[in-house]
Amino acid sequence: MTSTVQAPGTSKAAGTHLGLAILALAMGGFGIGVTEFAMMGLLKEVELGLNISTPEAGHLISAYALGVVIGAPVLAAVGAKLPRKYLALGLMLFFSIANLTSYVAPDYGSMLVSRFAAGLPHGAFFGVAAVIAASLVAPTKRGWAISMVMAGLTVSNVIGVPFATWLGQTFGWRLLFVLVGALGLVTLALIWRFVPFQKAHADASIRRELGALKRAQVWLAIMIGIVGFGGFFATYTYIAHTMTSVAGIPSAWLPLVVALYGLGMVAGNIVGGRIADKSVMGTIYRVLPAIAVALVVYAIAVHWSWSAFVMVFVVGAAGSMLVPALQTRLLDASPDAPSLASSLNHAALNVANALGAFLGGLVIAWGWGYVAPALVGAVLAVLGLGVAVLSGMLERKRPLAP
Repeated sequence: MTSTVQAPGTSKAAGTHLGLAILALAMGGFGIGVTEFAMMGLLKEVELGLNISTPEAGHLISAYALGVVIGAPVLAAVGAKLPRKYLALGLMLFFSIANLTSYVAPDYGSMLVSRFAAGLPHGAFFGVAAVIAASLVAPTKRGWAISMVMAGLTVSNVIGVPFATWLGQTFGWRLLFVLVGALGLVTLALIWRFVPFQKAHADASIRRELGALKRAQVWLAIMIGIVGFGGFFATYTYIAHTMTSVAGIPSAWLPLVVALYGLGMVAGNIVGGRIADKSVMGTIYRVLPAIAVALVVYAIAVHWSWSAFVMVFVVGAAGSMLVPALQTRLLDASPDAPSLASSLNHAALNVANALGAFLGGLVIAWGWGYVAPALVGAVLAVLGLGVAVLSGMLERKRPLAP
């Protein structure tokens, strides 16, 4: 399904070239992670700066997520005939300009449009980056390569998001977009220099890419991500309230809580990539129950501060272990339309974000308390496992095309 591309010269030089190429792609993920998650920590500053209400500020985050969901399939399909390196460059240029536009947006309406625009290239970039990374290594190492690209997103939650939040709180929230724009320009330079050129597939076309949407296994993989990963976001969205109101942790310690969650995501992403190389569906079958168990234990352990810290890391790790396997599954389910299929994973995860946040907020509104979202998340993980089992049963009857 993939071809191995190596730099000329010795194997050491080839390994260095591979590492730098994946670093370049991961840097794009780092910038995307900063702009996606740092806004949540700067909502109060945004409200004051634009003179808007809290729900209106929340709509800016929703606009970005909507951009991801729409842009992922559309831009991946439209760019199907482009060489993958050029598509990655174009998407990152689009991303950089959109974020710099947010910096100068004078009012709420224009900011809403610019945040939607900034979300458009998100999923398509991760999709093409995953395809490029997978093509640079042997088929048995695709999960590892994809996880290394995704590491940029997870590391951003440990380093980039806390720094961007501090920068915005200290020197002005609009500087977030300058920082992200600069990261995008650095990514452009790295991709241009280190990512090898690959011709577009001879039969590539918008119609060919959209053909992936006709496959039941593609939709089942998307549903695994939406339902199974929804619990991760149901918990993460309300983690600040849970830590302060239930665990009794001072609000000043919340950056440490977020950092632990981010470290868990980094660890889970790395482990998830390794085990996905051994068995994609086996990983999905094992990780979804692990997520359910972790969320149930979290709901109990969060009543004590020391165990709350431990479980924050565990939940972050368990959730992130699922992503490389889902990304690889979509590539396997649609080998003739890899860019679109791969980008749909990120559209699915943003729908999961919205679903998890909505259901978590619903049970809180019903008076079930701040631990209830984690229990909702455990149910979602079990339902996601049910979708995965259905996918596996169908595959036994009709194996995926090689």
